[in-house]
Parts: sequence; structure tokens; C-alpha cells
Amino acid sequence: MEKGKYDVVIVGAGPGGVAAGIRAAEAGMSYVILEKGKGVFQGVIDSFPRGKAVYPTIPKGVDKPFPIQCLEPPKDKVPVEKYIDQIEKAVQSQKLNIVYNESFENLEEGGDGYVVKTEDNDYAAKNVILAFGSNIPNDLGIYGEAKAVARKLDNLEEYIWLTALVIGGGNAAADIVAALSKAKREAVSPMPVYWAHRKEMFRINKDTARDLGEELLLGGQIRILQGAIPKIGEVDAEGIDRLYLYQTPNRDKHNDVFMYQGMSFPMKNVIACIGSQGPAEVFNQLNLKQVAREGGSGKSGSASDLLLLLDESLQTNRKGVYAIGGAISPSIMEIQEDGAFQQKKHPNLIYTAIEDGVIAMDGVIASGQAGG
Repeated sequence: MEKGKYDVVIVGAGPGGVAAGIRAAEAGMSYVILEKGKGVFQGVIDSFPRGKAVYPTIPKGVDKPFPIQCLEPPKDKVPVEKYIDQIEKAVQSQKLNIVYNESFENLEEGGDGYVVKTEDNDYAAKNVILAFGSNIPNDLGIYGEAKAVARKLDNLEEYIWLTALVIGGGNAAADIVAALSKAKREAVSPMPVYWAHRKEMFRINKDTARDLGEELLLGGQIRILQGAIPKIGEVDAEGIDRLYLYQTPNRDKHNDVFMYQGMSFPMKNVIACIGSQGPAEVFNQLNLKQVAREGGSGKSGSASDLLLLLDESLQTNRKGVYAIGGAISPSIMEIQEDGAFQQKKHPNLIYTAIEDGVIAMDGVIASGQAGG
């Protein structure tokens, strides 16, 4: 069904999409936000463990305040549920035009702009902002099937009386480790949480480290496995799918013998938080230019090696089509004024997505492709 024509169609009601909608409303532009979920900030809800504290984290070296104040998390840490309540109230007060349960399917050229296609409807627009986040998990990279390995913490209670394993060296993994440890401690469960990372160094921000440190001080049973590599998935004699982790503590330099030690966990006990990729295949389908990143693995066509090519307004090679937020993290390839390309870090933060929404919408306004 044809839904009329807008100055801009925003795909996704996460931090970036909502910010873009607020900015569009302030500028008197006609717009609609399309969200595949049943509510705003669905990606935040899905990725944050229940009760996880949300901070107004600002990227290192940035001294500017949040671009849209009503979307800024409170200075004092609050549970994610309370932050979502704040966002829902902001959306209601701003009277944002959001259509839920609309899943993006394609983007076609039409008239003097574009047609955004969903399963049931077509939305014509002069401009399109793609704010659908990064939701394609990275490959666990093991032999055998790993379908039983969870990629997020859906039901915390399922793990309280299990020996849980969380794989990943970043903030998402640390958040889940802290949440699981707290739940186990409060339930007086003796079952520990193992936290494994294939590298020796875990990289988490100061807010996450603070939560984790508090949990350790309170007696949380967190056991760290450094340099632990998931190697194989097998079915044991009892028919249980298991994941094996190996470490290499010693190496005999004289005869190239490696001394391995390992642990085995039922796959249903494992949560893999090893990051996600931007939707490279979707970008390719939409004919959006992607460039191989510096220092890539060299595997031809690897999605993780492709960075979206954007200008300073986050506009793609297709005029009037912008991409923002988690969909373009952790890096982009930016076009410089002299036409050269430069790889630029793009942290996947609430702050960054909100700033992206404002930048992209300001780009739309500056282009003159709005109104009428």
C-alpha cells in the first residue's frame, strides 16, 4: 500500500532513528520512522541484560554534551528499563510519527526520490536514513555446529544454577558476566561464571569496569580465562552438545610441541558476545559503496572487512541516502574534502548514534532536498 510521500523516511527507532525524527520535527519536515519491533530502542532492550545500568557514556576526546538532551541517560546510573521508560515518555511528548512492526525489505528509486518497501507498504521519500543497527553476529569460528550457543542474555534465571560461560572481551560480555554473577550471588548459587576471551587483554570502558569491580568486591564468583580459544563443538556420549575451549600455556621450543589445557561446557550454558557486523549484504543489495578496511583479514568478500563509504554528513554514494548508528560501527570509510578516503573509528554508543541522527538530518536540511 502506498503511504504518501515524505521529506525523509527513517528506518529504525533506535537512538539514531529517534534523534533524527526529533530533529526532523524541529525543522518542520515531513517524516516517518519505521521500526520492525514493537517499541522504541528495541536493539538496546535486546542487547542490555535486565537491570543493567545505563550511563551517559561520551566517546574519549569528545567534550560536547548530548546533542538531544531528552535522550541522554541520567548522570546517576539507572537500570536499562528505567532509561527506556524515559525514552518512551520523550517519544510521546514529542509526538513522533513512528510505525511499528514494519520490517524493511528494500529501497528503490522512484520519482524524484526513493521508495522504501516493507512487507505490506511502500513509503515514498526524498531522503532515507538507514538506522537499523548492527545485528549480524560474528562467526564463532569453531568446527561443528554451535546453534545452541546463545548470542545474548534472554532469560537470566536459566543460568543461575548452571556453570555459565561467557565468551568475549568487550563491554557486552562484561555486562552479562556482571549480571549473571549478581543473580547467582543473590540466589546463593554456588555455580560460577567463567569469562573467556581468545586474547590476553580484555577491553572494557570505565563504567562497565566499575560495575564488574563492584560485583567482584561483593563476592561474585567470576573466573577469568585468558587466551582461551573455542576450538570445536561435539556431541558427547550422553548426547549433549558441548563447546571445548583450549589454552596454550607452554610451548616446547625444541620440538614444536604445544601443551594444551582445556575445558568443556554444554552449549546451552554458553553465551557468545563476540561482536556483530554491519549489514554489509544489505548495503550491497542497496548498491551502497563499501571499501575494504585497513588491516583486514584479506578474505575476499568478508563482511567484517568492508566499511561503508560516507561523506561528513554520513551520506552514502547514493544522494539522499544516509546511514547511521550501529549499522556503520565500529569503523567507516570517510570521504575527505580532497576526495581521498580515510578510515575512521565509529564507536557503537548511544551517544554516537544520537549524534549521527542529528548530523544526517542536518545534512538533509543543508542539501535542500526537503520541503514541498
